[in-house]
Amino acid sequence: MNRDAIIAGRYRLERKVGRGAMGVVWRARDERLDRTVAVKQLLPDNSSDDAPFRSIVRAMREARVAARLKHPHAVTVYDVAEQDGTPFLVMEFLPSRPLTDLLADDGPLPAGRVAELGAQIASALAAAHEDGILHRDVTPNNVLITGDGEAKIADFGLSHATGEGTMTGGGLVVGTPAFLSPEVADGEDPGYPSDVFSLGATLYTALEGAPPFGTDGNQIALLKRVARGEITAPRTTGPLTDVLLRLLRRDPGERPDMAEAERMLAAVADGRPAILSGTKRLPAPTRRSRLPFGIAGGVVVAGGVLAGILLFDDDPPAPVAAPTPPTAPKPACEARYEVASRWPGGSEIRVSVRNAKDTRLTGWEVSWTLPPGTRIANLWNGSLAQDGDRVRVSEVDWNAVLPAGGITTFGFIATTGDDGGGAPVAECRTS
Repeated sequence: MNRDAIIAGRYRLERKVGRGAMGVVWRARDERLDRTVAVKQLLPDNSSDDAPFRSIVRAMREARVAARLKHPHAVTVYDVAEQDGTPFLVMEFLPSRPLTDLLADDGPLPAGRVAELGAQIASALAAAHEDGILHRDVTPNNVLITGDGEAKIADFGLSHATGEGTMTGGGLVVGTPAFLSPEVADGEDPGYPSDVFSLGATLYTALEGAPPFGTDGNQIALLKRVARGEITAPRTTGPLTDVLLRLLRRDPGERPDMAEAERMLAAVADGRPAILSGTKRLPAPTRRSRLPFGIAGGVVVAGGVLAGILLFDDDPPAPVAAPTPPTAPKPACEARYEVASRWPGGSEIRVSVRNAKDTRLTGWEVSWTLPPGTRIANLWNGSLAQDGDRVRVSEVDWNAVLPAGGITTFGFIATTGDDGGGAPVAECRTS
């Protein structure tokens, strides 16, 4: 197609404004309604002799899927047209540029800005999921940043809505490899958690300057790395990092849903603690014991994740002369140490801290003994002090104060000389 060509008798092409794997995008004029629109000319599918038919079916399907979603942070689809066997998708025109270009020009973005953009995109994807729509290709190239700084998610061309067919062939992995979830890279069908992971990978890229699995010209090698879930340890620390690492959990069942991701990202953007409701809260002990759940040795296995738990009583009761044993005070805080993922020579550790009091908690400290040969790297969301093999992590400014029942987390990469070992027991006390 050339400039000034008229599509479907009404859309006059003005200039090319973008190109992707799915097609070429033109700025155009709707001469019937006298408005500027974006027209995406879908590239032909040359995999078979029925390519024109498949392209038209794909365009109609994309239009039906995208038109179902009406959201301020999703690109609006107006129409689908066909001319000379070529399908065109007509959308709102946004003076914008992809997040990919923004990062190429300006480099990684501040954490607050990433959280703000992430909350906007998550809100649109949460609405899509509520309507039965998967995006399946959430990447920086499909996040558009408008002139006023708002984010919009574009290109539902790879999406699959309930009740719609799919145009992918058997065994074909669909999506951009660097932003796929491990389960999709491993050959499983995508689901809502896959979009959550891809959003996390997109925001990780905006914060760190590179995708969580790095870049590799060998796409097969990259897919294998993605399938193993071996993300590069983040360099940035802070409340956003912990949220992103939750979106990037290898196990889809451990990721928050998109609505929860939106709430967490919005909290970080607003400077509030990201109280993670997806974290399982620990039950209060019924008797004075430093081994909750009655597990000898203080090590339990919960949900397939190694966890060491110990409660610390902030104000132990004074001795009394009465024959009745004193009632144990409610513990001030609780800590849960989890090995979130493991690989040869290292592991990703998450520690959850919960305010177990009925009033707000101002300051906390978690301590434990390092297993032999273990070293800590890339701590996020905490302040580290170490004396020999004894480690203490205390709060930072943003998560020092927790409301009653509130939860915060910190994490780090533990490097070891082996690939085994259990989880140490963590003690929590108020500072």
